[in-house]
Order: sequence, then C-alpha cells, then structure tokens
Amino acid sequence: MSDFHVYDTTMRDGAQQEGLNLSVQDKMHIARHLDDLGVGYIEGGWPGSNPKDTEFFALAAKELGLKHATLAAFGATRRAGVQASEDPLIQALRDSGASVVTLVAKSHDRHVTEALRTTLEENLAMVRDTVTYLREEGQRVFVDLEHFFDGYRANRDYALEVVRAAGDAGAEVVILCDTNGGMLPHWVTEIVTDVATTGVRLGIHAHNDTGCAVANSMAAVQAGVTHVQGCVNGYGERTGNADLITCVANLELKLGMTVLPEGSLADASRISHAIAEITNYPPSARQPYTGVSAFAHKAGLHASAIRVDPNLYQHIDPALVGNDMRLLVSEMAGRATIELKGKELGFDLADDPARLARVTDRVKAMEQAGYTFEAADASFELLLAEEIDGARPSYFDVESWRVLAESARGDDAVAEATVKLVAGGVRLAVIGEGNGPVNALDHALRQAIEQVYPDVARFHLIDFRVRILDQGHGTDAVTRVLIETSDGKDSWVTVGVGANIIEASWEALVDALTYGLRRHGVASRTNG
Repeated sequence: MSDFHVYDTTMRDGAQQEGLNLSVQDKMHIARHLDDLGVGYIEGGWPGSNPKDTEFFALAAKELGLKHATLAAFGATRRAGVQASEDPLIQALRDSGASVVTLVAKSHDRHVTEALRTTLEENLAMVRDTVTYLREEGQRVFVDLEHFFDGYRANRDYALEVVRAAGDAGAEVVILCDTNGGMLPHWVTEIVTDVATTGVRLGIHAHNDTGCAVANSMAAVQAGVTHVQGCVNGYGERTGNADLITCVANLELKLGMTVLPEGSLADASRISHAIAEITNYPPSARQPYTGVSAFAHKAGLHASAIRVDPNLYQHIDPALVGNDMRLLVSEMAGRATIELKGKELGFDLADDPARLARVTDRVKAMEQAGYTFEAADASFELLLAEEIDGARPSYFDVESWRVLAESARGDDAVAEATVKLVAGGVRLAVIGEGNGPVNALDHALRQAIEQVYPDVARFHLIDFRVRILDQGHGTDAVTRVLIETSDGKDSWVTVGVGANIIEASWEALVDALTYGLRRHGVASRTNG
C-alpha cells in the first residue's frame, strides 16, 4: 500500500454526467491519459452491470498495459439473503481481471431500511461477506460508504459500525462519500476526525453541490484521510465530483505532498484538455490550474505589476501545471498590457512611448465600438503590424462582394456569394455556394485568392461565434463576430464588427486569411 492514493473515477462516476456517453475505445484512451498523469487507481466501471463495462475490462486486460495506475472494478455488496459466492454481480467482479475492487455499501440507516429494504444487521453482514469473499479470491478491496456524512449525522453509531465492519473484514480503505454533496469543509473536518478514531484507513469522495467538493477533499486530507477520489475536469452528475486535477495540484503545490510521480503534474493541462476532447465536454476556461483563463490578466494594474514580476499576480508559476500566462487586450488595458502583449507577439513597443500610447488609445476606441481583442489575438497582431509598418498587411484588393439567399417551398435555403478582387495583379471574380451566407462568402473568398496564394487551401473555418451588442436596439443592434481558423496545425481567432452579421463576418474572414498568409511567411504588398 502506498502512503497516499490518488483515485480517479472519471470513467464511472464522471460518466454519469448528463449528456456524457463514453464508448469502450473512449475509455481506453482516457485510461492511458490518466496513467500518463500518474494517478494511482483508475476506476474503469461496473463489470457485469452493462455490456460496455464488461467489454472494457476484457479489452483492458489484453491491451491497456498501464505503467503507473492500477485498474479498479466498481460494484456493490452482495444482495440481501444471497451468498456472495452465488451473486452473479460479485462473480463478475471476481472475473473482471481487476486486482482492485471498489464496493459501494450503505452506511445511512434509512437507506438500508428504505432503499435496500433489509435490516441493519443484514447490511453489516453484506459488507463483511462480500469483502471477505473477494479478499479470499485474491483481490484487494476498497469500500465506498454511500451517503456516509448524512448517515453519520442521522445515526453516528451505525455509520461507525459499518466503517468497522468493512475494516475488520479486510478492506484496505474505507471511503467516506458525500453522495448528496451537501457538506461544508468544517463539517467534514469534524466528522473525519471522529471517524479516524476507528483506526481504519479512510478516503474521501466529494460531490460539488455546495461548490465545496475540492475544499471538502482538502479538509478531509487535513483531518487524516490518505485516499482522495475525484474526476478529471470535475465531471459527474448534477454539479459534478471533486476535480481530481485541482485536488492533486493543491496537495502537491500548496500542502507540499508528493502524490504523483515526479514531473507528472506538468502534464496536467494537456491531459485535462485531451480528456475534454474525448468526452466532448470542454473544460471551463476558468477552471483552476488548467483553464485557459486560469492565468489570464486583463486589468492594466495587473499588467504593470507583472512587468516587474509575474508572481505578483499569480499564485503559482503556470508551467508547474503545464499552463501559461496570458495577457488580454481590452478596454481595461493600460500601456503596460499593450507593451507586454506586443512583446509576446514579437513587437517591441517599449522604446516608442508615442506609438504605445496611440495603440492603447486605438484599442480602447475600437472596443468601445464593439470590437474585442482579448479573444482575438490574430486581429490584434494585424493592428500592431499596421502601426509598426505604417500600413495594414494586405494581399488583395476587394472590388465588391454580394450574397444572395433563396429558398423554394419544401427545400432548404441555399446561399450564393460573388466576390470580385485583385490579387497578384490578376482580377478574379468567383462565385461560391454554401449552406448560409457566411459559408458562401468564405468559400468564394478562399477560392479566389488561393489561385494566387496556394497556402489558403489549407485554411479552414473551425468555429463561428456571434454576439449582438446593444440588444435594446433590436434588429438595428451592432453585431460582433469571432471566427476561428485553422491550417491543420495551429488556429487563430479574428474579430469583425458591423451593422449586420454578414458585414461583421466579412471583416473577420478577411482578417483570418490575411493573418494566415502572414503567419505562413507570405510577403504582403505592404512589407515587400
């Protein structure tokens, strides 16, 4: 037994999140990422309860090859009135190939009598018999005590009796579960401190219904638990489980504990985002430690201090969790923000205070008009290039563009865009079709200029976001569009603002292709 257990339940408890559905291959990929992070235990699911989890354990036994983690199978204690050796779900756990089995057991007296519809004594026997049987079959056993904290408050003596029954039968760890997520940290501290007097090794499994799942987990560790369960990115039903990465980052960086292999924490952001791609549930930008905004600075006061020492406004070095500091350019930005952001993008404005002031004033004026640069670095870089070079990077001159949309009864609407421009000394007129006006414009513009600049064929629009500003003006309101474009390797975001969605989209599209060509090293007419 290690001194401390980091136990992930993303693929079982986390998968109970509304709308989250994992295939067997998804679970294989997630397990490998978790193993790279260095967690000690990965709960793979409940073999025997559904075909998918049974298939996963069979495939994992042949192909997974974990380097750090141990795969755990989840299940329940035997049914009332049935021998553990005769319960088919217990046999599925035995046959799963997992060396560790985590059993869920009842510890709340009302759940025993009303949900299980059995006696308190029979529930204790179910715990003892199942743990003893699986131990005799050669498996290690952990026990999750469901609704423990609520059960402790309702009937302390019985809750502690269940803890002792599991420990005496041979469970290595007894995990106290805040299944309803209603606890606060000081309550957790009091209860865990009391339960620790049983001498049984304890763990914590916290849900986030009070917003305290991570804090409750930290309180439990401080009170003596040596096993922490959670889900990557805080997945889980209702408001989710304790975010496992936040927990381990707190344990290592704040409490000075070593709970992962050396250097593993630096992979935390990558693994958080990789698992998010698999689940198709992007992590919150404001997620602690690994969110893209976790070390983002917008206020000019922050930037002024960061210019002196980044640690003045950051609680850790972002590199410790594989993240990075970001400076956001907005109407709140002062000269320090613009200077630092310019330096980040390759423009040195420190020795030209007049130009720095001009860029700062221009950004604030444009943001007042509806632009936003904090999410559109590419458009901001083009603005800086224009200020430094005296002219905006340009690869083509647009004569005109127009969009038509038509729909016949019973048919989907079809859009057609015509773009006329001059690129490389050649006049081009191209018609593009699409499933909407912006899609048609995108096709027409790219088809035209890729005849002169072949790199454009690699650019693809991958995200499109619209925000209506001054909504009180109704259909007269200003429209802002953010477009994300990719060349298959990197992506960039541009912004456009206009009286309507098509005008705003056109501006963002032109910026996207201009920035892409500049990024690919294509010389523009303004810089030779």
